[in-house]
Amino acid sequence: MVFAIRRVYEPASADDGFRVLVDRLWPRGVSRERAELDLWAKDVAPSPELRTAWHHRLEDFAHFAEQYRQELDAGTAGRELLELGREHPRVTLLFGARDERVNHAAVLLDWLAAHGADVERPA
Repeated sequence: MVFAIRRVYEPASADDGFRVLVDRLWPRGVSRERAELDLWAKDVAPSPELRTAWHHRLEDFAHFAEQYRQELDAGTAGRELLELGREHPRVTLLFGARDERVNHAAVLLDWLAAHGADVERPA
């Protein structure tokens, strides 16, 4: 199993494998057809309280990341995503954030790696 991340606004690729949206809110301007999703995993996204507290402020990212990892450890959604990875050779986690490095999907990818998954980091 290999997990990768990419923006949902990028065109789908045959190399994506199983495509999973990991945002709690649907991304603006993207139709369901264009997204070409296999699954929308809302529950693996940060809680609404954590997401709104962070507001994508770079200076708060380390604190946000730690709290998000705690949410993943406490819940079942992250483990369910790991199980999904066992069913598919490649899983691409899609996110809507503008910043490709400072976002919850990057934290999720690190969490998956820490729990035994192979990951492909963005170039």
